[in-house]
Amino acid sequence: MLNIKPYSANLLASSGGILIFIGLYFIFLRPAILPEDLSYIGSSLQNIKSNVPGLLPWLQKVFWVMGGYIFSTGLLISFIGLTTFRKRLPGSFAVAAVAGVGSIGLMTVVNFMIDSEFKWLLLIFTLPWIMALIFYRLHK
Repeated sequence: MLNIKPYSANLLASSGGILIFIGLYFIFLRPAILPEDLSYIGSSLQNIKSNVPGLLPWLQKVFWVMGGYIFSTGLLISFIGLTTFRKRLPGSFAVAAVAGVGSIGLMTVVNFMIDSEFKWLLLIFTLPWIMALIFYRLHK
């Protein structure tokens, strides 16, 4: 039988690593507005630039801040995975579960709601976190 004990902590740390990379993407690479954003709001880039000229620079700054929070959440989840989750300290499962729901879980649900092109990728990114929680519970 497979010894799943070390996998839960490593999976949780990996899940945090995924969030770290998503945060870096939002800070350094994500454009202020994506084609799917324009489609969802039913407008054109030219219309937005003409009618709300300050929106794109403002959105870029919003994504820098959001990326910083995503990065920080990933860092903390990785730390929890490598420390308290690995040692099975009281509260570590609950913190990991709530942090996952509030971060990658919510991001994934919203991306399905808006029919984002990234929805399936985010669902895949959510799997290590879900598996970490399952493996944690399976190992008594």
